[in-house]
Amino acid sequence: MTTTTYRTERDSMGAVSIPADALYGPQTQRAIGNFTISQKTIPWALIRALARIKQAAAETNTALGLLNRETGEAIRDAAGEIAQGAYREHFPVSVYQTGSGTSTNMNVNEVISSIAGKRGINLSPNDHVNLGQSTNDVFPTAMQLAAAEGLTLRLDPALQVLADSIRRKAQEYNEVVKTGRTHLMDALPVYLRDEMEAWAVAVDECRERLADVLPRLLRLPLGGTAVGSGVNCHPDFAAVAVARLAELTALPCTSGPSLFKGLSSLDTVVEVSGQLKTVAVVLMKIAGDLRWMNSGPLAGIGEITLPALQPGSSIMPAKVNPVIPEAVCMAAAQVIGHDAVITLAGQSGNFQLNTMLPLVATDLIEAVDLLAGSARSLAGKAIDGLRVNIEACTRALSRNPILVTALTPEIGYLKAAELAKLAMEQDKPILEAALAETDLPPARLRRLLDPRNLAGGGGGGGASG
Repeated sequence: MTTTTYRTERDSMGAVSIPADALYGPQTQRAIGNFTISQKTIPWALIRALARIKQAAAETNTALGLLNRETGEAIRDAAGEIAQGAYREHFPVSVYQTGSGTSTNMNVNEVISSIAGKRGINLSPNDHVNLGQSTNDVFPTAMQLAAAEGLTLRLDPALQVLADSIRRKAQEYNEVVKTGRTHLMDALPVYLRDEMEAWAVAVDECRERLADVLPRLLRLPLGGTAVGSGVNCHPDFAAVAVARLAELTALPCTSGPSLFKGLSSLDTVVEVSGQLKTVAVVLMKIAGDLRWMNSGPLAGIGEITLPALQPGSSIMPAKVNPVIPEAVCMAAAQVIGHDAVITLAGQSGNFQLNTMLPLVATDLIEAVDLLAGSARSLAGKAIDGLRVNIEACTRALSRNPILVTALTPEIGYLKAAELAKLAMEQDKPILEAALAETDLPPARLRRLLDPRNLAGGGGGGGASG
């Protein structure tokens, strides 16, 4: 049995016992003991963003003459290692902590100090690592950076992959015509390519919305310190540090036009969350359509067959389910739930600070990751490998009573409705019923009732390109 050994450190409230091998210090240890609602910890993307802020701050404070070179480089190097993924096990603070995120900010400060201390450089987490900063400006800055990085590096490329996958599949089955559906009932014929292009354009528009909000998300409040006024921060700190963050992250970061607003209001983050909810709705719509089209194989629509990935039942042999669309729908539902949480949290700003920042950051980052994973899964494990059952798509077209819509300009709405009812009663193709019940020339009837003609917009001109 392993026995944990402890060391004793002091903070402004007194002595604290800390595991001897832990790189964090007393404020982190207090947080571990205080915040026991959940073991869910802050996402690594936020820790990485905080480390980059510490790196930029150290370089800025050194350039401004506020830190000596040795101290500044020690902070820079330790923060850089964390940003590269090191020391993950030393960030144990729960999401459900103080609403400003102070415990997590101090966790990062303490770990950086300990790394430098092991290399012979004595640092103070507050006086050196946190110089010119407050949790109140650092945490929202980190949240916005982490979200922006997720949007640009993970979600946007994943949505591009999905749109490309849809368009490749549409091109593969470019000439397939199928029954359109409104209210889940048979409607006019459509080209499968047009149905799928609608999905792809919806994905494109999601990317446009996210690109539009990105510049607002990257208006950073760094330099506002505690309330937005910048107390204890060099007047040039914000501009220099934000410029350095732009270099470190390759993101177009700018200083917020009002640091007071940046600390106290989460409206831009709420806007981003709303756009992520829209992405979730789009993915759920595509996944839902795929599930319906795949339904069967005998008693459903059966227009497509999705890749068979795993057995679908523990009791029914040979059953295969549309597992990827189902997983995507669950992820999308979770994102919609996150948006509700973020909306409520956005209302929790009082005067100069919002006190739900750790929860907002966690749900925002998770929403980005869920959507990026969903888009790639939908593309690579569903759409890329789906097979269109062309016979099933075309089988019902000739008997689709809605084909009579093409005859309405020729014989009128009521006569067309009667013709459709007659065809259904007699179980005849619409063309056969129209040949018997109207005096329109057979050649014209064949053109008007050609499903390809109707899928292309009608007009009697035959297939549309």
